[in-house]
Amino acid sequence: MNTKTENNTGNYQNYHSMKVELRHGVAYLTFDNPPINVLDGNLISDLKEFAGAVASDESVKVIVFQSSNPAFFLAHGDINFVTNPESIMKLADPEGDPALNPMQQLHERLRNLPQVTIARLSGFARGGGNELAMALDMRFAVAGKTWLSQPEVLMGIMPGGGGTQYLSKLAGRARALEVILGAELLDSVMAEKYGIINRAIPEEEIDPYIETLATRIASLLPGVIDAAKNAVDAAFQNTNGITTESLMLGKLFSEPAAASKMLAAMEQGAQTFEGEHRLEEILNRI
Repeated sequence: MNTKTENNTGNYQNYHSMKVELRHGVAYLTFDNPPINVLDGNLISDLKEFAGAVASDESVKVIVFQSSNPAFFLAHGDINFVTNPESIMKLADPEGDPALNPMQQLHERLRNLPQVTIARLSGFARGGGNELAMALDMRFAVAGKTWLSQPEVLMGIMPGGGGTQYLSKLAGRARALEVILGAELLDSVMAEKYGIINRAIPEEEIDPYIETLATRIASLLPGVIDAAKNAVDAAFQNTNGITTESLMLGKLFSEPAAASKMLAAMEQGAQTFEGEHRLEEILNRI
């Protein structure tokens, strides 16, 4: 977990079960709901409040979701939701799709945030905890210390927080059915192989990697994140995704800042024999 001491919380304070720190355009949201980070009513309410505030905050470009407890990212949804369905229905979002249950509403709200969302996974993430992670844009796990599963069928139910949809898109139909109906605990190696996580990273390397990635994304020119997310999402919708890509690129081409960036890159060696060997270095520097 990111442990830097800078503590700029901005307007994101007074949550009961999580903490938020802002740094260089990145919001680091840390789950802190002892003893095992159950996704319960308090945490769902905090996340709804956060999502409502951050959606219109143009100063936040990236959100990293992590846990203060290395043994649990999010253990799972509160089991009381199953034994007492009224307890979860009280959490329904009046602004959400009424056809969705409150857990689906929350995860879809996170999935549709304009920011880039990243899960930093460590420990267990089962059921609703894994569904929340899958709703985010990217997932990176501590190698050898992360386990994911959808155990709902063993309780006589099924994933209902978006898990059947997110898992199918990430892993494919056959593997989604295997994970859901087999209800096995996946380690970081298998989760990476199945495409459920982006990659498993050694514990001593994961925080620097995520911070570097998040900070780089947060420094991109205005409009780039929105254009890229819209174009990629179009590939999974019943639309002509290639047309969306063209439209998004056209908008960025019309921005003077893009041309300025390219001119600066060429001045520093881009599109030369020597410069192309270190192109990423040049582009990250300008």
